Amino acid sequence: MAIPSFVDRATLTAVAGKGGHGCASVKREKFKPLGGPDGGNGGHGGSVILRVDPQVTTLVDYHWQSTRKATNGEPGRGDNQTGANGADIILGVPDGTVVSDANSGELLGDLVGVGAELVIAAGGRGGLGNAALANSARKAPGFALLGEAGEERKVVLELKVVADIGLVGFPSAGKSSLIAAISRAKPKIADYPFTTLVPNLGVVVAGETTYTVADVPGLIPGASLGKGLGFDFLRHIERCRAIVHVIDCATYEPGRDPLTDLDVIEGELTAHGGLEDRPRLVVLNKVDVPDAADLADIVFDDVAKRGWPVFRVSTKSGEGLNSLKFAMADLVEKARGREPEPEPERIVIRPKPKNEGPAFSIKRQGDGEGGFLWRVTGDKPTRWVAQTDFNNPEAVGYLSDRLNRLGVEEELLAMGAIAGDAVAVGGEDAVIFDFAPQIESGAELLSRRGEDQRLETERPSATRRREMDRQYHQAREKYGQVGRDPRGESWRARAAEEEWFESRD
Repeated sequence: MAIPSFVDRATLTAVAGKGGHGCASVKREKFKPLGGPDGGNGGHGGSVILRVDPQVTTLVDYHWQSTRKATNGEPGRGDNQTGANGADIILGVPDGTVVSDANSGELLGDLVGVGAELVIAAGGRGGLGNAALANSARKAPGFALLGEAGEERKVVLELKVVADIGLVGFPSAGKSSLIAAISRAKPKIADYPFTTLVPNLGVVVAGETTYTVADVPGLIPGASLGKGLGFDFLRHIERCRAIVHVIDCATYEPGRDPLTDLDVIEGELTAHGGLEDRPRLVVLNKVDVPDAADLADIVFDDVAKRGWPVFRVSTKSGEGLNSLKFAMADLVEKARGREPEPEPERIVIRPKPKNEGPAFSIKRQGDGEGGFLWRVTGDKPTRWVAQTDFNNPEAVGYLSDRLNRLGVEEELLAMGAIAGDAVAVGGEDAVIFDFAPQIESGAELLSRRGEDQRLETERPSATRRREMDRQYHQAREKYGQVGRDPRGESWRARAAEEEWFESRD
């Protein structure tokens, strides 16, 4: 199997990195029993980015390696240390690459110009540590949020060559020879059809004008419907400012002549669509052959009547090449003059809202087992469920708080939900729980929602000190002294002795 060196269409699977988990940590330092939460946030996952690289001319790298993954973010650590962000992976693509979603067909971007970038898979956000979750009501959270998963997307990369002039014509019409004669390009040239299997680009200098010429593989009747190689390469003409018909005047194939060839190629361009406004030139090629020169003289006036400039050219002898180069330069200059001058780039950041509609939606549906459940969907509920560590009761209670503040509980009650109904929150990985309005959902072992019971309950050491203080004052009232008596016994020993005798009686 031959190894392709030029690929102008490839499917790429981009997997962004996951965000690191937040850290649940409490500061431990000598003489500071309540140091407070100091868990750091997790790092963000790396993104997958496409960037136009002038050194890249083909998509062959993505033909062989069609999956690219970015690195994950590091988890947060104690002492308020934020985890490291995952490294972005930047993929070089040729100038003129069109990116679309493989599943929906949506156009994601048209990368034109060196340095143009497109993020095709954004990295997941890192989870918040308990230091970031602390507030006046929850001063010492015993939990942290999990990092979000990165995006995974399959895209189609399609290369449309960016050139000023596109050469079109039948196979073996001399397009490769023409581009080799007017530029320093060295395409493959041979005396059999379809020698050119990939587009060739050449840079031409005519006076003070420099422009690029693309040699498109030969077209045949039905190319716009997929016959030959035309279906794959007609799109390369879409960006050209002008089209040059290269007509083979020396062909001996039956049923072919310059006028017929011109009509066939024009018909294929019209069927492809979008090229009607491009100016045309016609090149009557191979006039160094005697019969071809006579045929070119015969059809010259008929072609000129169509309103297109016509040139008699020989790539072997060089006849007509100089005039053709300047004529193409004139077309390019006129096309460039019609284009608006590029305005200085001003970077304006306009955050795009995730969802302009309601924050969530609730539907009642069957659970597949003869019962029903209430399904809560939306960007926020789905993201919050993914961030929750369900092995931590306090984290579950925090999720319940967030859903309640969003209005999920009120909406469920308004729609007729009663205590004990099954409620599913999230998308494919939904969490299902029993509806219990206005009571704790998982954090009841620690506190009510919005509170932290550890801040309301007295610490054991403080309780012991209070009990010792009470005993001290009782002894002072009873014995009149709290130090040692003349026998050297302390009030604690006397109290213990009296308690022992009372127990014997």
